[in-house]
Order: sequence, then structure tokens, then C-alpha cells
Amino acid sequence: MSAVADPVLEITTIADDFIVAHRGDEVIRLDGLAPSTAYDIDGVPATTLPRPPGELLCRIATVNDVHFGELECGRIDDNPQGPIQRSDPGDPPYPEVMNRAAAAEIAAINPDAVIVKGDLTLDGAPEEFAAFESCYRSLFGERLHVVRGNHDAYRGQQAYAGDHWISLPGVHVALLDTVTAGVTTGFLEDDQIEWLDAMLAGADRPTIAMGHHQQWLPGANGHRSDDYFGIHPDPSERLAEVAERRRSIVAYTAGHTHRHRVRSMPCGIPSIEVGCVKDFPGTWAEYRVFEGGILQVVHRISAPNALRWSERCRSLYSDFGIDYQSYAMGELGHRCFEIGLR
Repeated sequence: MSAVADPVLEITTIADDFIVAHRGDEVIRLDGLAPSTAYDIDGVPATTLPRPPGELLCRIATVNDVHFGELECGRIDDNPQGPIQRSDPGDPPYPEVMNRAAAAEIAAINPDAVIVKGDLTLDGAPEEFAAFESCYRSLFGERLHVVRGNHDAYRGQQAYAGDHWISLPGVHVALLDTVTAGVTTGFLEDDQIEWLDAMLAGADRPTIAMGHHQQWLPGANGHRSDDYFGIHPDPSERLAEVAERRRSIVAYTAGHTHRHRVRSMPCGIPSIEVGCVKDFPGTWAEYRVFEGGILQVVHRISAPNALRWSERCRSLYSDFGIDYQSYAMGELGHRCFEIGLR
């Protein structure tokens, strides 16, 4: 019988003042660090992010793909392959474990806003929405801002539909409803693009646009298709055109793909994907808004029971030849980085 390899130390989060590494279910955290400084964590080098100039004006936390009501992780339709992971008998459902831990970590930073970018539920059932509200609304109240995802509207539900303009110290957030009820793919209607354009025209501070579905962008993997998994190419291009014209917008950030990835719109601003809460690596994102720039800092949920679950999910979809671990975690520079102002 071959020996089981020891877990590898992974640098999971870097900010301007701390670094976190994980080795299996072990957590190593260094606090009180200097910005733009190299450190050694058990032989692995890591450098803190530069701190943008000026005062820290606010903090925003985001989650997406939280999936209350889900009982089987890694299932593709009715295919018995996986591996398919389930909570152990007697344990709470894993969406409860992951989201309760995420909400507690978010509460500890006392953010000015908590934004949920869709897929609150498995199927938009009333009890699933109620479980979501119990977890997040009870902690964050009016600071909570929510838009739906495709899983929340497969049967035509309209809960959490519509676009929102959220004004915070130093930043606006344009929260976009990218859902077409009943389908997996995303869309932005003409009136939504026109609303965003008008709001950006009058914006008095930097703006981050957020939505559930990721943006289609041309490039090596940018094959144009009407069934593109994210926002349809046509409105994706219109979103990019608005970003070219309105310099107040500094980024678009989404969920849906359960991965961490950053690409660039033609005008150069980042189009960001943030991984899911519910499985590996189990993350939420923080935006630190300074006068001179914004930091995205992705946190891996580190409560012991959450880590145990997310570690079980590293090998999801391996029966299909998918390296989910690499896909979902992505590169450190796609999780933690500075969003420049324009």
C-alpha cells in the first residue's frame, strides 16, 4: 500500500497587512505585517499586497454560490459518477456549515456592506430562501444586499430580482440582475445597460459592478456562442463598451463558475470571478476601499468544520477527468490583488 503524501502548504490569502496559509486542515496566519514586504511561511515565500494611498474608507464583503438546500456536492445531473460528497449522518447540511462559518468571519471584519451575488439556493424553494435569510439577514440586517442567481429562478421565481445602486464611503456598487428565469445562462437587457450607463455618467466615486454570471470576453477561449455559460456575448460586449466610455467603473465581479479567475475587458479593467462558499476551497471576498485604490482579498473559510468539508471536496468531478482543485482555487494573483482607479 502506497503512503499518503503529506498535505502541501498553500498560500491562500495575502492582504496588505496579513498572510494566511493552509496545510490540509491546519491554518497558519501572520498578522500585523508591512505592505509590499516579502515573508517566509515555513519555507514558502509570500509578499503582502501594496497598500493604496490615502485613508481606508470602507470594507465590503461578498459571497456567491451559497446553495442552501443542496444535499449532494459534485453531482452532474443524474450521473452517478463524481465523486459525490454528502454530509455525514447526523451532521448539519454542508451549506449550513460553510455559510455559518463564512458569515461569522465576515461579521468579524464589521463590513459596511455584505453583498450576495446569487445562487442563494438549490432550487428557489421557500424553505431554502428562509435558511439563507436566517444565516445572513440576522447578522447583517440593512447592510445585506442580494441579487438572485440562476438556481434561484429555475421555476420562474422573482425573489431578489432587479438591479440595485449601493452608495458607500468611497465607492458605489452597481448590483446587476443577470438572470433569465428558467435557464442557466445569463443576460443583461438593453434597459439594464442603459440604466448602468446613466448611473455611471453621474457617479461621483469609483464604481464596482457585480452580478451572478461572468462576462463573456473575446480571446483564446472566447468562442462566441448563444449558449455561453455566462452573460450572453452581445450584452457582455455592451457592458465592455460602457466600461470603455465611463471611467468611473473600475471592475466587474461575478460568481457562477465556482472558480477564481481574472480577465481584462478591452479597456483594461478587470472582469473577475470569485469561487463558491459551499465547497472547495470555500471562500468569500473582501474589498478594502482606500482613497487611492481598492484591494480584493479572498479569504478561505477557516473554521475547523468548514475546512474539513472543503478538503473533502478537492477532488470533485475527478471521475470526469477534471482537476477541480486547480480550477477552483486558481492563482493567488487572481484571488488577491489591487484594483486600480481610472
